[in-house]
Amino acid sequence: MSAMTGALDERTPRERMLTDAAGVLQVGAIAYGVFAAIIFLCGALAGLGAARDLPDMLKSILLYTYTGSSDTALAILILLALAATSLLLVAMVAVLAREVWVVPLLVLLIALALAGVILLGFTPGLPGIIVIVVAGRMMLTDLRAFRINPVMLKELRGRMRGFRAFAVISIYLGLMGAIALLLYLVFGSFARGTGSAAAGEIGRVLFFGIAAIELLLILFIAPAFTAGAITGERERQTYDLLQTTLLAKATFVIGKLEAALSYIVLLLLSGIPLQSLAFLFGGISEAEIALSVLLLLVTAVLLGTVGIYFSAALPRTLVASARAYGAALAVMFIVPVVISVIINILNDLLFIRQGALPSPPMEALLRYIDLLLTSVNPAAAGISAQSLLIDQRVLAFYNYTLRSDGSTIPMVSPWVLFTILYLSASAVLITLTIRKASQDFESS
Repeated sequence: MSAMTGALDERTPRERMLTDAAGVLQVGAIAYGVFAAIIFLCGALAGLGAARDLPDMLKSILLYTYTGSSDTALAILILLALAATSLLLVAMVAVLAREVWVVPLLVLLIALALAGVILLGFTPGLPGIIVIVVAGRMMLTDLRAFRINPVMLKELRGRMRGFRAFAVISIYLGLMGAIALLLYLVFGSFARGTGSAAAGEIGRVLFFGIAAIELLLILFIAPAFTAGAITGERERQTYDLLQTTLLAKATFVIGKLEAALSYIVLLLLSGIPLQSLAFLFGGISEAEIALSVLLLLVTAVLLGTVGIYFSAALPRTLVASARAYGAALAVMFIVPVVISVIINILNDLLFIRQGALPSPPMEALLRYIDLLLTSVNPAAAGISAQSLLIDQRVLAFYNYTLRSDGSTIPMVSPWVLFTILYLSASAVLITLTIRKASQDFESS
C-alpha cells in the first residue's frame, strides 16, 4: 500500500488532474452501461409477461415527455444510454491523450444531454451533465495541458511532404473514376425502363459500386496503416528513446492513430464527388450519401484501432498485420455469417418444418438477434438502413409487426446500433492499447 501511495505521489499535478478527470468520465460511462443493461432486463421481463406495468412506469420517470409507446421508449432509453457510454469513453481517451478537441467535445455532450432532457424528458441525462461538469471543472485548472497532438502533426507532415501521398490519392481517384465509368457503360446498356427510371437505376448502381470499393479500401488499408505504428518503432530501435521524452503514452498512441486515420479520411472525402455523380442520374438522396460516409468513417476508426492494438501487443509488424486482418475479417464477416447460418437452421428446425409460427417472445428475440448481426457488418448495416430509408422512410426508430400475433416491437435502423457498437469497441481497444504501451515503458 505504501509503495502504491509513493508511486501515486510521483505524479505531477497535471498528470493527477488528467487521471482524475478521465476517471470521472470512466465512472460515468460504466454507469450508463449498467443502466442500459438494467433497462434491457426490465424490457425482457415485461415481454415475458412479468411486470407488465414496468415499461409505462419507466417511461413516465425516465422519458416523461415522449408520446410514443412504452416499448419504443425502452428502446430509446437503451440506445441513448449506450450512446452516452461510447461518447464518454471517447472523451476519457481524449483526456488521457491531452487532445485539444476534448474541450469542444465535452461542450457538445452537455448540449446533447440538455437537448435530450428538454425534448424527450430524458432524466438520466442530468447525471451525465453532472459527470461532464465535474470532469470539466478539473480540466479548467490546467487547460494548457490540452493541445494539438505533436505525434500526429509529425507523422502527417512526414507523410504529406513526400510524393507518395499524392501519388496514392491520384491513383486511387483514377481507379475509382475508371470503375465508375465501367459501371456506367456496363449497366447503362442493361438498364430497365426509360427516362428518369433508367437514369435512377444507373445512379444507384454507381453509388453502391463506389461505396463497396471504398469499404474494401478501408478493410485492406486501415489495419495496414496502424499495425506498424508501434512495432515499426521497435523494429527501428527508436521505441526506447521515447522514454526519455515528456510525451505521454496516451498522446503517443492517439497521435499514431490520428495520423493514420487522417490519411484514410482524406481518401474517403476525396471520393465523395464520385459518389455525388449519382445525383446527375437521380435515385439517390443526400441522406443516403451521408449515411454511407458515416458508416465508412466509423468502420475506418474501428479497423484502425484494431491494428494499433495488435501493434502494441505484438513485437513484429508482420505478425501484427496478420492478426489485425484476421480479427477484422472474423468480426465483420465470418462470425456474423456463422451465427446467421445457425439461427436459420434453428428457425427451420423449430418452426418451419413443424408448420407453425414461433411464439411472440421467440420471434422478437430472433428479430433482435438478426438486428445485432446486421449491425456488426458495415455492408449489411448500410444496405438494411438504405432499404428502410427508401421503403419505409425510416431514419432511426420504427415498429416491427410480428407475424405470430400481430403485435409490434420497437426496432432501430442498423446504422444507429452499428455506430454505437463500433465507437464503444474502438474506445475500449484504445484504452487497452494505452495500458499495454504504459506497461512496455515501465518494464523497459
